Amino acid sequence: MANPIYKVIFHNQNQVYELYARAIYQSDMYGFIEVEEFVFGEKAQLVVDPSEEKLKNEFASVTRCYIPMHSIVRIDEVEKEGVGKIVEVKGDKVAKFPFPTPIRPPVDPE
Repeated sequence: MANPIYKVIFHNQNQVYELYARAIYQSDMYGFIEVEEFVFGEKAQLVVDPSEEKLKNEFASVTRCYIPMHSIVRIDEVEKEGVGKIVEVKGDKVAKFPFPTPIRPPVDPE
């Protein structure tokens, strides 16, 4: 594939984002994935999806997005872009990745 397109699905607060981009790679910033060159549906479409419009507005001035690795659900290389969307998460069906709490050594009272 000469110019691949990637579908990136990730959690952000209580929402699941699905967006399309042409460039995605591991960031120099530890624990993050960089996403660039966002791809949205054609402007000539007669039917406007409000979910995709919300996504376009949110990423309108973004050139590069850093997504924490633990928020990524899935990354697929696809043949062509689809409709990006934001979906509200309802219920307890999606769990956040557990992080261990740091263990601190006992403090010497002296």
